[in-house]
Amino acid sequence: MSHQAATPVDLPVPDAEGIYTFPDDLVRAHQQWTDQLGERHRADDDRVIELKAPHSRHSYYIEARRPEGRPVLVIEPHHDDFALSASGTFLAHPRPLTVVTVFTRSRSVHPALEGTYSTEAAVSALRGQEGAAALTPFSAARLLLDHKDADPPYRPYDKRQLERITDELREIIAQHPGTELLAPAAVTRHPDHLLVHEAAVRLGCRWFWEDLAFWSTYALTSCDQHLFRTRSDRPALSPSLVDITDVILDKVTVLRMHGSQMHPARKAYRPFRHAWTTAADLLAGTGTYAERFYRTESL
Repeated sequence: MSHQAATPVDLPVPDAEGIYTFPDDLVRAHQQWTDQLGERHRADDDRVIELKAPHSRHSYYIEARRPEGRPVLVIEPHHDDFALSASGTFLAHPRPLTVVTVFTRSRSVHPALEGTYSTEAAVSALRGQEGAAALTPFSAARLLLDHKDADPPYRPYDKRQLERITDELREIIAQHPGTELLAPAAVTRHPDHLLVHEAAVRLGCRWFWEDLAFWSTYALTSCDQHLFRTRSDRPALSPSLVDITDVILDKVTVLRMHGSQMHPARKAYRPFRHAWTTAADLLAGTGTYAERFYRTESL
């Protein structure tokens, strides 16, 4: 299906010094794009749907995707991990998605909003709404496990919790025969990501996205495969890149949903900085932005 007619190919890319060198240009491009889609929505174009950011309640517009091909079962640690790290790929190449979110109870909210969302129940409800809004354009099914995320300072995950979560995921996988598993590569220091990665590997996952939990892990680097390899005795991994330049403005919309509480707004643009540094490794040099995945060679 056709997506956006104009892409931010001509936008200034981040320089080698700062992470937030181009958000103003991207904000303007995204506003123009959502205005165009809003006009189509008001003209009763049924391909364009309205999304409301759960906290800010601002309206955005996006083309709903029509998935096709082999179904994918996504296992994400938190409500934002798929949206941050792999959503551009499925905006560009829609496939039937079921997204399992493991850690759905949280007290993690923007410090300025701790008075507004003062309880675990309130924060968890907001994060759940953000996750649902971010997945709406993909027509994705959602499955929520009722685990509490790790609190800082982070410590190694509990092995007993790993066993419980692995068993829960095994039951879900059994109910989705023929699906391809996708999980974080856990190129981070976050115990939730490491736990979900280990569970996914145990369950036969051979396709991993490069997760973005800690920005300092990625800043100004071109490839972090070594971090994954040093934590794993798995078969060798083959990196693959997906050019997401043509859908980058729609990915902004998805991030507006998952990060509706995020401010200042420039903090939402960390994934684009990473997507650009990843795209710099595109061998053909055809794109400006890309997402990176890893597959075991046995696939």
